Amino acid sequence: MARLPNLPTFLVLASTLRTVLATPTRATTAAAAYEDDNDNDTPLPVVIWHGLGDTFSADGLQSVGAVIEKVNPGTFVYYVRLDESPSNDRTATFYGNVTEQVAKVCSDLAAHPILSTAPAIDAVGFSQGGQFLRAYVERCNSPPVRSLVTFGSQHNGIVDYRACSAADWLCKGAMALLHGNTFSSWVQSRLVPAQYFRDPADIGSYLEHSNFLADINNERDEKNKTYAANIAGLENFVMYLFEDDTTVIPKETGWFEEVNGTEITPLRARSIYSEDWIGLRALDRKGGLKFKTVPGDHMQLSDGALEEAFSEFLGPLNKSSSGDDNQEPGEL
Repeated sequence: MARLPNLPTFLVLASTLRTVLATPTRATTAAAAYEDDNDNDTPLPVVIWHGLGDTFSADGLQSVGAVIEKVNPGTFVYYVRLDESPSNDRTATFYGNVTEQVAKVCSDLAAHPILSTAPAIDAVGFSQGGQFLRAYVERCNSPPVRSLVTFGSQHNGIVDYRACSAADWLCKGAMALLHGNTFSSWVQSRLVPAQYFRDPADIGSYLEHSNFLADINNERDEKNKTYAANIAGLENFVMYLFEDDTTVIPKETGWFEEVNGTEITPLRARSIYSEDWIGLRALDRKGGLKFKTVPGDHMQLSDGALEEAFSEFLGPLNKSSSGDDNQEPGEL
């Protein structure tokens, strides 16, 4: 799904040289760097979770890490992977139980010798990686996330599935199974996009059978208070929406907006906000909920847009963002 920009080769190589699996020596260095958290300018580590059809080793994703390093030199960047094989990692974006996948990432990050020694991390999610990182915040959050930044994510679900390229048989196989069988137990436990499918015209089926999204959005009668507390505890939750997104249907899901036919209900007019099911209202009241747009179609991100986002929301622990240009939902 991701179509990220290619940066100059030397930047990509610089990012690649920042190996994901750190040695004990680097872990010790990372711990020492944060001993005096109030006075140092060491950037917090950044965790990136890629989108559907992508892989942790893709050149485009590695180039994003290079932009982070350029904006905040010395940043340790970790690329979420569900398998050490890039091919298997890509397959896992289509096939797998998302609840189990998030649990694996929780364990991986908690055991990582650098991430686990940092006082906090920043998290960047592209497309479906955005709601998966939000699930990480809600369900485990160890190490804790300071700023969560998502690009074109499906926070309120999707009502249709992506079109596959002619030669992408992995995608075509998944989509063939999804259509017409979305809420079967087999599909809900095995096919990733089905687990964030949400049709406002059939909320009953969604609430009864959704394996993932209905839970992390706290939409069922029994609410998980930890989910709300963890989201409210973020410093920033930044949601970027692509103005001309034709891949994510509806695109407004990136801002938690409800789209039912031609009717669009902004987040702040919904129960998930007014009753604070997942902590968005509490976060908003302290100025940490950000609504932003970027031009273009899904994942068509310019270097400038990335640099602006990473400069504002990533960096040292004691850095605070201005948030002066926060866009109100519904102002597309």
